[in-house]
Amino acid sequence: MEKYIGKLLDGRYEILEVIGVGGMAVVYKAMDHRLNRLVAVKILKDDYLNDAEFRRRFHGESQAVAMLSHPNIVSVYDVSKNDGLDYIVMELIDGITLKQYMDQRAPLSWRETLHFAMQIAKALEHAHSRGIIHRDIKPHNVMILKDGSVKVADFGIARIASAQNTLTKEALGSVHYISPEQAKGARVDSRSDIYSLGVVMYEMLTGRPPYDGETPVSVAIQHINGTPLSPSLLNSDIPTGLEQITMHAMCSDLNIRYASVTDLLKDMEEFRKDPTIRFTFLPKNTGVQVGAAGPRVQTAKTQNQTARQKELEREYERQDREEKRRRIWMIAAISLASVALIGLLFLFVGQSGSEKPTETTNATDTTVPEELFVPTLIGYIWDEIPKENYPYLVLIANESSYVYNDKYPAGVVCDQRPAVGERVPPGTEIFVYISMGEQTDTMPNLQGYSAENANSLLKALQIQLTILTDKEFSDDIREGYVTRTDPEADAELKNGQVVTVYISQGKENKLVKVPQVEGASLSNATASLNARGLEIQSREDYSNTVAAGYVISQSPPAGTEAEEGSVVAVVVSKGKQTLTLPSVIGQSESDATAQLDRLGLKVQTDREYSNTVPAGQIIRQSPDSNSEVMPGSTVRLSVSLGVEPAPSTTEPPPSSSEEPPESSSNSAGQEGNAETP
Repeated sequence: MEKYIGKLLDGRYEILEVIGVGGMAVVYKAMDHRLNRLVAVKILKDDYLNDAEFRRRFHGESQAVAMLSHPNIVSVYDVSKNDGLDYIVMELIDGITLKQYMDQRAPLSWRETLHFAMQIAKALEHAHSRGIIHRDIKPHNVMILKDGSVKVADFGIARIASAQNTLTKEALGSVHYISPEQAKGARVDSRSDIYSLGVVMYEMLTGRPPYDGETPVSVAIQHINGTPLSPSLLNSDIPTGLEQITMHAMCSDLNIRYASVTDLLKDMEEFRKDPTIRFTFLPKNTGVQVGAAGPRVQTAKTQNQTARQKELEREYERQDREEKRRRIWMIAAISLASVALIGLLFLFVGQSGSEKPTETTNATDTTVPEELFVPTLIGYIWDEIPKENYPYLVLIANESSYVYNDKYPAGVVCDQRPAVGERVPPGTEIFVYISMGEQTDTMPNLQGYSAENANSLLKALQIQLTILTDKEFSDDIREGYVTRTDPEADAELKNGQVVTVYISQGKENKLVKVPQVEGASLSNATASLNARGLEIQSREDYSNTVAAGYVISQSPPAGTEAEEGSVVAVVVSKGKQTLTLPSVIGQSESDATAQLDRLGLKVQTDREYSNTVPAGQIIRQSPDSNSEVMPGSTVRLSVSLGVEPAPSTTEPPPSSSEEPPESSSNSAGQEGNAETP
């Protein structure tokens, strides 16, 4: 793994360090020197580099995934081959995996689970709409950013790995989330991703996967034949509606499981708006009319409201029966006490008139019970409770009695102290709490506020809210500011409601393919780049092969992807670079050589005698002056040696060993020399 550290791929991506190791590839942090940004580079392991078919599929699948563009999907910037390596260049994520997050905080709250699951589902919906199935949804492939947003990684990679479809110990990380059809080796479609997402939701809610075992095979068999425990048996805080969504997503029967992620998202959205909602799902072949969000007996919201109304009516009826029963017993007790009192009075009257009825007071006291059971006041309208029915108790309500309550209508007793059924002495005060109905507030208009200010305004409301944030691109709202809220401004807010604040990421930087403009004229290159939303930046240079006005080179190269609005740099030819050769005839050799050297020309000299050009000066040059020459060309210079000297006639002195010449010869020689002009 370390052997690639420091390597420069395609003259662009400098490998810096290892940041992750998977089953098929190693992920490195790298610097993209062309765009000056950090990226993640995934390089195939050496084990797969000799498998030509595997490499072909890896490259093809990666090219397809590179076409995905969604805020909840890790972006793929480039797919390439270099020096026998196959690699993918991806967005570098500053965050942790969902697996790491759950290891620290599992089980997650149902609100957090819904927040993460909806973002994963949105990523799947985008991919499925483009015919791409993930096939390996698991917490290890879900990244959580510091702002709480989610990005799903490794789309399409599992399809390549399916060629090595064996359930070995290396598969243990994925087999916990595998769909039954994958475990059986059957045909896989988008519903397999839905099943795996359901398993991830199960683990977020409960802190454990639905199935576990010592071997991958044993876990896979459980996915095929098993029935998981209901999440609420492991965590009683899970709302029924969210549990139903989770179990419906991971149903082993394809006729019952969600047919699409869009249907799943619709139910998640219904639950988000009303966490008390309950669903009823039916198989597709039951003949029941199927609604937009899946098969239902009736709409979930109507069903939920009806159930709550019936439950409240039953509670009122039960309390009324209990109250009537207590009244009957109370009347019977008073009647018996009265009969006993009358009997005692007759007894006392029959006695001596001089005696005082000393027991009369005690007999009267027996009509007051020593202790009472606290009656049920909860659920009754306070103003309509007959206080005279409770002669031995004091029912009290004051200003502090009135509280907000989302279970009882305004004016109805929602709580009492002491509690129902407690034994109390006569004269005990029963303090009641009276409902003012569900506390509500109004959603403020937060568009254009900073994320921090929007959060402060929501927390300042009179009700408690669960505030979630999400990000989206916006052409109108600058980065870091609120684009919209859900619910919208002026909507009624209830206590405990979930509010999502959407924060602008600025304008969306779409990726476009850079066209080929090398060899095109500057005007055509400009039009081609502008048509794709790219800017052009040009500079000129000489070229011996490209005509003037045409593009010599471009950066980034054709076929690569660049952000819309980014700059493509081109070099435009000025044509061949030539020089007009100056005249150096008559100059000194040093001056002529210096002048030509400054022009980037080479000099070659030869020398000859001249009766007209002084020694050391240039007699002629080749090429001639005013000729057009290329830089680096050679100029031949002829340098004057001056006037050619006359040939010498002086005879060398005779050798001492030789006889002197005859006088007649010497005379003749002297005469000849004298006659020489």
